[in-house]
Amino acid sequence: MGTYVVTGAASGIGQAIKRALDSEGHQAIGVDLGESDIRADLADGGQFASAVAEIQRRAPDGLDGLVPCAGVGAENPNKALIPRVNFFATVDLVEALMPELAKRRGAAVLICSNSATLMPYEDGYVQALLDGERDKAIGFAESMAGFQLYGGAKFALGRWMRGRSAAAAQAGVRLNALAPGYTETAMTEAGLQDPQIGPSMREFAKSIPIGRSAQPEDQANAALFLLSEKAAHIAGAVLFVDGGHDAMFRPDRF
Repeated sequence: MGTYVVTGAASGIGQAIKRALDSEGHQAIGVDLGESDIRADLADGGQFASAVAEIQRRAPDGLDGLVPCAGVGAENPNKALIPRVNFFATVDLVEALMPELAKRRGAAVLICSNSATLMPYEDGYVQALLDGERDKAIGFAESMAGFQLYGGAKFALGRWMRGRSAAAAQAGVRLNALAPGYTETAMTEAGLQDPQIGPSMREFAKSIPIGRSAQPEDQANAALFLLSEKAAHIAGAVLFVDGGHDAMFRPDRF
């Protein structure tokens, strides 16, 4: 059995992934702001460092997998948290735990989003994220809407993963990403209650080609596949788990 780390493990997709790993007999170390094995705010530098140190202590022989699932939604009133948590805390954690993953030739599955491909995003914001210019990227929160910050961060995350994939693979670590579509979680429920984005979210959910919203377990099933030996030759891929939405919106691009 393997040793895995899942952030955002107290709710939603992260919780479903941790439960799925637990059910298969793995050691799944959960990290979350709420009740979890390791409680930490990964957007806080000190708590981030403490969480990494605790993961290393609990997994002295390395990690078989990592799913950095912690994130905040587009409706979050503290818009600066969107790039800080959804992009910077994610890539920082992958880089920090790369040696542990390399020890066991492990895999990391990042959580992107099908919103990353829905529209063009502010080039300056996306480039600031990719260049690691934190203050500049976070500064865009003052002038950009939450959904633009969210989608742009997810777009940048997918690009970062693909750009980092070859070097990681050569070190023995497979990097891939899920791109969930509309998934019924507490985060999406909060979005539905937002007067600005709620109506468009409802219409978006109604248009899913497969005819239903995703459940967190749908995302967990895909994540476990990408973590497993069955996906041993898959690296640098973004797997859309969105009921066919991306194909509907972009039939001529893949």
